Amino acid sequence: MKKILFPLLGLLLFSMPVMVQAATASTSWRATVDRLIDEGEFTKAMQLMARLPKAERRANAFAIDSLGEVMRRIRKDFTLTPEEGVKAIREKYPDATDEQIAEWKRSRAIETMTIDGTEWWFRKAVRNLWLLGDEFKEQNKVNNAEGAERLLKIFREAMATRPDTAGVRDWRHVNVTFTLDVNADAVPAGETVRAWMPLPYENLRQRNIKVESSNRPVTLSQGSKHHTVYMEAKAVKGQPTHFEYTFSYDVGERHLCQQDLLALAQPYKHTPAYVRYTSSEAPQVVITDTMQALAEDIVGDLDEHPVIAASRIYHWIAVHFPWAGAREYSTLRNIPEYVLLNKHGDCGQVALLYITLCRAIGIPARWESGYMLHPGEVNFHDWAETYFEGVGWVPTDPSFGRDVEGSVLNDYYATGIDVYRLASNEGIADALSPAKKYLRSETLDFQAGEVEWKKGNLYYDTWSSHLKVNSITPIKY
Repeated sequence: MKKILFPLLGLLLFSMPVMVQAATASTSWRATVDRLIDEGEFTKAMQLMARLPKAERRANAFAIDSLGEVMRRIRKDFTLTPEEGVKAIREKYPDATDEQIAEWKRSRAIETMTIDGTEWWFRKAVRNLWLLGDEFKEQNKVNNAEGAERLLKIFREAMATRPDTAGVRDWRHVNVTFTLDVNADAVPAGETVRAWMPLPYENLRQRNIKVESSNRPVTLSQGSKHHTVYMEAKAVKGQPTHFEYTFSYDVGERHLCQQDLLALAQPYKHTPAYVRYTSSEAPQVVITDTMQALAEDIVGDLDEHPVIAASRIYHWIAVHFPWAGAREYSTLRNIPEYVLLNKHGDCGQVALLYITLCRAIGIPARWESGYMLHPGEVNFHDWAETYFEGVGWVPTDPSFGRDVEGSVLNDYYATGIDVYRLASNEGIADALSPAKKYLRSETLDFQAGEVEWKKGNLYYDTWSSHLKVNSITPIKY
């Protein structure tokens, strides 16, 4: 079957609603295909779509091609054979028994999927096991204690500075170089390669954003929740296509302690913004009856103060869902439900669970993401923001909470964030600017970048990107 390369606005896999699904009166096949994919019956799913009437296939070409791409991406995530997985486990933990391995699979500490009758392990399954297995909890506590001590040092440095009128302190000037390299001959020589790359945006904690230099002309995004630098280049035969730019910005630490928030927060006003941020945003923020009941159970008293209610949700997530490496978001139909089922999640997954649970009980919450820039730990990172009337949007980092439970930082990341951040996204699954013609590699978030040429999207296996922190310098006022 010839692959159909379709516009971004047509369909974003599982990370946006299927807008083309209403193209025909009969779309019952879609539910069957979804079920077959969930069950790992990929061949049957492809055969079912291939047998659809010609008119049905033509009308739903975008959806059909997307579902094929979902299955391709799942296969790329589940590449470890059970034999390879067991060997890797016993190389590090020789005493692992068959019974233990079976229990790790049952508890989902080892994530597996049976595809067309063959069992495959998630490519990060062994790495995740050391984070998730009960046998390794004590060592993880030691590791977390070391991480908490580093965060405590950062906290003390911030507290030694004076906050401004917005409560932001410890201002730093950051200089960063971002590079993206498309593999040689990934596209034919002479063809135009289009690249989108991250850039911070102005908010209470970030300002004075400036592109200092670039190896090609740049276009800055307009109107998108994903803030980007855009460049183009002609491919040269036998050579990688290189994009590079250096930017700077000022960033500060901001937190509001629980006691202050309890004094400042007012009853919510039911404005359009309040309604928006307490409603579902399918498919990744969906307030089902089950999700609402869970949120109510966590909070206990529906008349509880929103600051306390949000804190209970934050700590419940921190206690129950250890961090682990994630599957590609574009292959997951509902990420919060995936976290609940698998009992773990990475930063973005638990952030989406936090946002959903808060919204379910009428607390506005939204997404923010970009990078963590902590010394020696520069990486992608996602978190949330929580809105309290009379205060505004307050940063919340659910995945950092697991490292500070029981310390002076116990509630810090529930209503605050440290200075080592680069926020480039203020929402999820938005259209890029300038418009991207083809399906994004990451359909939900934006950190690594996005690349395409005239005949289609270029996936991660055809390029690489890197963010280098050149300097983080305290600003003295």
